[in-house]
Amino acid sequence: MAADKMKPIRRVVTGNDAHGRSCVTWDGPTPNTEDGTDFTNAVANFWVWNDTPAPLSGEHDDANLPYDFPGPQLGGHLRAVQGRGKPADYDAATDIRLKPFHPPKERTLPKTWDRGGRNAYSSDMHKTETIDYAILLEGERTLVLDDVEVTWKPGDIVVDVGAWHQWTSSGGDGIVLYDMMAAKFVDGNVGLAQGHDKILVGDPARKLPPGVKPARRIVCADREPWKSSLVSDGPTPDVRIDVARPGYAAQRMWVTDQKQAKIVLETLHLPHSIEPPSGGSVLRVVTYPPDAVWQSKVGSQQVAAFFRDMGSPQASTYSAQAPHPYMQKLPSLDFVIVLEGEIVLVLDTQEVHMKAGEIAIVRGNNHAWSNRSNHPAVVAVSSHGGSY
Repeated sequence: MAADKMKPIRRVVTGNDAHGRSCVTWDGPTPNTEDGTDFTNAVANFWVWNDTPAPLSGEHDDANLPYDFPGPQLGGHLRAVQGRGKPADYDAATDIRLKPFHPPKERTLPKTWDRGGRNAYSSDMHKTETIDYAILLEGERTLVLDDVEVTWKPGDIVVDVGAWHQWTSSGGDGIVLYDMMAAKFVDGNVGLAQGHDKILVGDPARKLPPGVKPARRIVCADREPWKSSLVSDGPTPDVRIDVARPGYAAQRMWVTDQKQAKIVLETLHLPHSIEPPSGGSVLRVVTYPPDAVWQSKVGSQQVAAFFRDMGSPQASTYSAQAPHPYMQKLPSLDFVIVLEGEIVLVLDTQEVHMKAGEIAIVRGNNHAWSNRSNHPAVVAVSSHGGSY
């Protein structure tokens, strides 16, 4: 089996200049990639934080921080994994990666367990003491749980709440982005979902603003020992709009509200806010309509109403002299993944044009997003509580 070379993925990281104005610190492929071997997939490491709240300042590129999978026990990491599809001439008899299924056992790596089942195009059936936000960037991958197999398409989001799971593909290769953060199993190595939170499900027939597609939320967790299950699969019920921007929608997918996140079945009952809890995170899928739809009709009152309705009035840095009316700044580490279309990251000192498949890491800096195209742009935003 030939080694796989990791596909370059553009990463834009923001910071502040000597005058405190937001700017780009790094722009280009991450410096920390690992090409695949006969036994491993290719990986791109985008960011690591060792404590929560995550640090937002500094001149060191934190993609280069060392960590052992599944990541820091008080922080997390962002990485992309380029997984193989099943070869057309696959022969299990010659598969050097083949590993039969076996009873659950703890790996030598901390906070990880597996049950085997690995082959040339599949991971082990495994479990980590983490909450994972997984986004299929391109290609194919199938999520295998103990009760079902879930096929997903680019842009779909899996929220893995410490569940047993396996990744496989009987078709082509695929690239999955993983935002993994430390969680806490309160029952030893079992990691069952705690509490009896009502599972909230969106209405597939709900009418969304023009140009907005429902974001698919796939949640999995363990509800009985050593067995994973599909908790929910469908559109999120938590959708916020901006009446001043027809075609804008923010679809909230999941929230964590403490350092070492809780293993629970639902979190969308928690208060709505753009800003994540100081020790937690919030994941949203946001659709931006073309600026031309609203640009001459929005002023201070409309912007203030939007941020108030989003639960974060303090986020707005509106000024008539600002480069964009929706400029905002919060103490959060934001991973922004462009899923569809094209969009411009607006900073105090410059603008950055971004397209589907590219990633921005905004370190609590003043910014806005501007759609200069004629079509909606869709981004996933995973925000983690940060500290300056």
